[in-house]
Amino acid sequence: MTIHFGTDGWRAVISDEFTFDNVRKVSQAIAEEVNAGRRSDDETPPKMVVGFDTRFLSDRYAVAVAEVLAANGIEADLTQADAPTPIVSYAIVDRRAAAGVMITASHNPPRYNGLKLKAAYGGSAPPAMAKAVEARLAAPETAPRRVEIETALASGQVRRFDPLPAYEAHVRRLVDFDLIRRGGLRVVVDAMYGAGRIHLRRLLEDAGCDVTELRSEMNPGFNGIHPEPIARHLGPLIDAMRSGVYRLGLATDGDADRIGAVDPGGRFIDPHGIMALLLDYLVNDRGLRGSVVKTVSTTQILNRLAQRYDLPLHETPVGFNYISDWMLHEQVLLGGEESGGISMLGHIPEGDGVLMALLLAEMVAARQKTLSQMLDELMDAPDIGHFHYARLDQPVRPFTKADLVEALLATAPAAIDGTPVHEVNSRDGVKYILQDDSWLLIRPSGTEPVLRIYAEARSDAQVQGLLTAGAVLANALLDSPAEVPAR
Repeated sequence: MTIHFGTDGWRAVISDEFTFDNVRKVSQAIAEEVNAGRRSDDETPPKMVVGFDTRFLSDRYAVAVAEVLAANGIEADLTQADAPTPIVSYAIVDRRAAAGVMITASHNPPRYNGLKLKAAYGGSAPPAMAKAVEARLAAPETAPRRVEIETALASGQVRRFDPLPAYEAHVRRLVDFDLIRRGGLRVVVDAMYGAGRIHLRRLLEDAGCDVTELRSEMNPGFNGIHPEPIARHLGPLIDAMRSGVYRLGLATDGDADRIGAVDPGGRFIDPHGIMALLLDYLVNDRGLRGSVVKTVSTTQILNRLAQRYDLPLHETPVGFNYISDWMLHEQVLLGGEESGGISMLGHIPEGDGVLMALLLAEMVAARQKTLSQMLDELMDAPDIGHFHYARLDQPVRPFTKADLVEALLATAPAAIDGTPVHEVNSRDGVKYILQDDSWLLIRPSGTEPVLRIYAEARSDAQVQGLLTAGAVLANALLDSPAEVPAR
């Protein structure tokens, strides 16, 4: 079995590639890599943190990881129950661990599970570490070492712990709980059956909010839904917000590293809007400064806000690991991607839906306005303007990513949907930036024959026009029929 790590670990279908045998093999390779990184004069056993989400068998997979780590002389701090990825990741830093493992497939469909490998700084393991683990997996196979969990617990090689108290103490330094309390907010939280359940509700209640929680019961199959906090998966939350009872609706994905929000009128506020509002709030209301880091598929509103406030801005390929790199080497005020992974100054370099939810509550309490009111006011400003966004995921025949990118660059049009092209870059796929700051991104998936086509423009109609033009342009090169996106 060939196991490869993506930008944030290894994911596969449960009982197909994601089996106990393979989890133990990966754990053995990780243990060997962590032990190889020890100083020769260090007599203290290395420590790792292990956490898990609510997916089918995640708790048992996490036990299997801990058993292998213990057998390899690594102390394993294993969470008592399911917990969000960012809370587990913070525990790695808080407990001064050498690394960490989180059993989760994040926002993927229920049939998947996965293993996220985390570095000592709490973010995703650097590519070099992931490649080293892959190399150990490709070497002549040796049977994973293993000690039974009962024996490991009795000897202290494995310890169970609750990661929430340390995390709450940390986020209280980043979020003003007293300000939230003065706001008297009624909030509805949609856990989507994921690991954000209970944790976000407790933190909001500690901040004085009246909280109603949806889809928080344990359901390892997510009741058949796709645990990604985007509008089409958030029907119960949107319905609750339309009741007029609540001031703020919040949703987190399967492992709570992503955030979505809903306004009292039932309007979904996507991560582009969330990032724009939070950046404006952190600078304008909090007086904070630092650079802005965004992926190539993220809104131009951040560019305009960075220009307004004279902040450095960096654009990266898709993947939070690229944002993490900037956070490790620079004072980043806000870093995020269109999928909802966002982090901020003073936090670990990890997308955190729980922290962003708390920060949204603080902003609503401080400004006493709805998210829609604030977003409309922001985009009404002459230096910002209104932007609309959509994405099309189109299955296509297998292709070579490099060849398609080269062809797209070679055939770059002078105008798209009637608007002149101002700039073309190939940071990740090919992005055409038009004269009015609208843009079209054609980005081949690196793992499957899927073409991701993104567009942001001044109107919904222009967005649909760009998506259609992008599908036609790409499929002409792939020699396959274009699929016109549906509204």
